[in-house]
Amino acid sequence: MRAINLANSQKRDAKIGFEPKAKKSFIKMILADGREKNNVQFLKTKHSMRSLLRQYNTPDEIKNAIIQGDPEIDIENGGRLIEKTRRMYVTGANETAYSVSLVQAVYDASGNEIEKRELAKVPSNIGTDIPVKWSGKEFPKEESVRKFVFSKKYQLRHTSGITFDFLYDMAKYLHERNTMMFVGGGKKGNEPLVLCAGGEPYRGFLEGRVSENAYCLILHLSSMEIKQGA
Repeated sequence: MRAINLANSQKRDAKIGFEPKAKKSFIKMILADGREKNNVQFLKTKHSMRSLLRQYNTPDEIKNAIIQGDPEIDIENGGRLIEKTRRMYVTGANETAYSVSLVQAVYDASGNEIEKRELAKVPSNIGTDIPVKWSGKEFPKEESVRKFVFSKKYQLRHTSGITFDFLYDMAKYLHERNTMMFVGGGKKGNEPLVLCAGGEPYRGFLEGRVSENAYCLILHLSSMEIKQGA
């Protein structure tokens, strides 16, 4: 479970846990004989068009070679069942790249590349010594769902009895007022939330629900605001 440093309305902060809550589907697919469907992966080929061009020089030579001997098919490995995979980067020569530098390409209106620059990796700001701040800016739930597009949500979890009371009070406040609270990062509490290094910045909103002695505090993330036309 990942950690986030969160401050309440009294500017008291605590490091708590957060995790996505994926919904399990109640529908499952079965085969004609009643067995459950399982997804499998097979290795197609390791011969790309680029690697064939290095070997045969021109597309016409590749065409003739395919007609005569099917060099694009890997007889030894093609069709092999893949159980576990790991992402790896390769060079232009289709060899393993052990060091990768990410760059950002800039294009003009015509689609021509005009600049390449090093891709800036924005550091995460949710688990640092500077807590994510309770801004005091509230939005009614009915207004929030029409104003913002929420693309991610995480349930905030207590890690001790003290943090249970800490989060329960937040959830109770928001539940009773039927509002969502804007939260932000940085010293002033107005910066977007970045969950991981190089990740996309989001606006954060807290939603609270309580039932007797139980609570649910949800962090909703949005990167888009809906604006009505004139």
